[in-house]
Amino acid sequence: MSRTEEFFTISDLAREFGITPRTIRYYEDQGLLQPRREGRMRIYGRADRARLKLTLRGKRLGLSLAQIKELIDMYDGRHDSAPQLRRFLSVLEERRRTLEQQRSDIEAVLGEIDMLERQCLSLLGHDARGAEAARQELQARVEAAT
Repeated sequence: MSRTEEFFTISDLAREFGITPRTIRYYEDQGLLQPRREGRMRIYGRADRARLKLTLRGKRLGLSLAQIKELIDMYDGRHDSAPQLRRFLSVLEERRRTLEQQRSDIEAVLGEIDMLERQCLSLLGHDARGAEAARQELQARVEAAT
């Protein structure tokens, strides 16, 4: 099938989006895509291609397949997309909060790694005062976190 006919094979879509046919079949199993069949061959239309594109965008944002399916299924071709947009904003807000918490956690862990490295280097350099200062800094951070 050629693109001028607005139909795509699984290989066409896999090649275009840089994913495997197995991934596309998985998305189909999850209800995100609904190709028509001609014998054993799957035939994807423009709507399936758009849904696949939205699915991959949602995955890049870190959304679950259930969230992606909910958002895509809310759109039924009507001109009033306000409910879908409000739900999408809610999902984005939730995702932002999660990522900001993860960033905070990562920064805290990186700070602890810095202190442990300083402590180890001080011990290796036989700098007992430097090692003790790093140990106290680490202990203060641990106590502040609990």
